[in-house]
Amino acid sequence: MTENEKGISQAVIGRLPRYFRYLGELRDAGVERISSQDLSELMKVTASQIRQDFNNFGGFGQQGYGYNVEYLYREIGKILGLDQTHNFIIVGSGNLGRALGNYLNFERRGFLLKGMFDQNPDVIGSTVRGVKIMPMEEMERFVRENDIDIAVLTLPKTSAVGVADKLAQNGIKAIWNFAHVDLNLPKGIQVENVHLSDSLMKLSYNLTRYRKEQEE
Repeated sequence: MTENEKGISQAVIGRLPRYFRYLGELRDAGVERISSQDLSELMKVTASQIRQDFNNFGGFGQQGYGYNVEYLYREIGKILGLDQTHNFIIVGSGNLGRALGNYLNFERRGFLLKGMFDQNPDVIGSTVRGVKIMPMEEMERFVRENDIDIAVLTLPKTSAVGVADKLAQNGIKAIWNFAHVDLNLPKGIQVENVHLSDSLMKLSYNLTRYRKEQEE
């Protein structure tokens, strides 16, 4: 990480996956280069915002040429760490856990599912795309012995905090948390809290506001 990157806001970082996705689609469509203005119209983000975001990482563009799509896609992938592979586990193998386990795009991005865990005897021993669901008692040993970087938590909030603490104690480096509780773990462990109901409530607000505007 460069000195410039240390001060980059989470808002900028939050936009990088969207840039990566759009650039991937452009690359797949055979587009070789694109201007900030054309990318702006495609993504509905101002050209100024795009240039400012990219300047945080050194630019990438050439005056009068724009951006080389393949190069920019590859460089943003590197910034996001997608030039590496990440081993992950899913803790909680109910409907959401199984749905995430079946999501093939994780592998295409270098996220490799190595194990799944649950305490329900009805699901222990079954598999999701060849990955065996194991009992919770085996989780800590498995994390230590299999170089696991990331844990995905799809647990009730009553058990998520305790499980997260055990994962932290056994060397997990990052947690993608779908439990309805914010996790506070030791410094150095990266946590991304995902509250699905928060997103749905935001959608509800925007829908309600739009309806009111239509009635005025």
